[in-house]
Amino acid sequence: MTDTPSHATTYTTVDGEHRHELEVKRSRFITVLRRVAAEDEARALVADLRREYHDARHHCSAFVLGPDRTTQRSSDDGEPSGTAGIPMLEALLRRQTHDGVADLSDVAAVVVRYFGGILLGAGGLVRAYSESVSAALDAAPLLSRRRLRLIGIDVPHAAAPRLENELRAAGVLVVGTDYGAAGARLRVALTDTDAHAAEFTARLAGLTAGTAEAVGLGTSWVDVR
Repeated sequence: MTDTPSHATTYTTVDGEHRHELEVKRSRFITVLRRVAAEDEARALVADLRREYHDARHHCSAFVLGPDRTTQRSSDDGEPSGTAGIPMLEALLRRQTHDGVADLSDVAAVVVRYFGGILLGAGGLVRAYSESVSAALDAAPLLSRRRLRLIGIDVPHAAAPRLENELRAAGVLVVGTDYGAAGARLRVALTDTDAHAAEFTARLAGLTAGTAEAVGLGTSWVDVR
């Protein structure tokens, strides 16, 4: 099986793990959101919470994966069909993160329910599970992921800190610096266009009097906070 190339250039995910609790007619709905990169990580979250909340009646889940949100899964975990997992999944898919765009992905949501003794009915369950995820997302820290062009800049050890500071001051995204025996390599991320790359090359030449060597490192998804 081959991977389908992504058409997205940016999307949003949650920053780490976040928890939120909602009470509806004495039932407790504990929502856990976690950033995940693969199905096994999402399923691991469910397994973790089954152990942590071993006495709860339901551990319903939904997750969305990939820049184009091509992987979508949900589970009612014993609730009436369609009353938990699908409303949770729809809450993830409908979430508008910026400028009216719904692009949330690489996120798993698990809602742990402790039954409070009062039946909510199908409509009540749909609202409760949807609102639980939506309320958790309202409070969760988010970050953007962008597909960017990576450039490595090879400089002597002594020159790396100054150049890194100058690049950051100029608004360039520096994603890291690696120090080796022969020198240092700064890694920067640029918008993936030839025009931006040419502009950066000219700026780098000005900052280093043409002494720094820039190496193309391909493209990668980069967290942008």
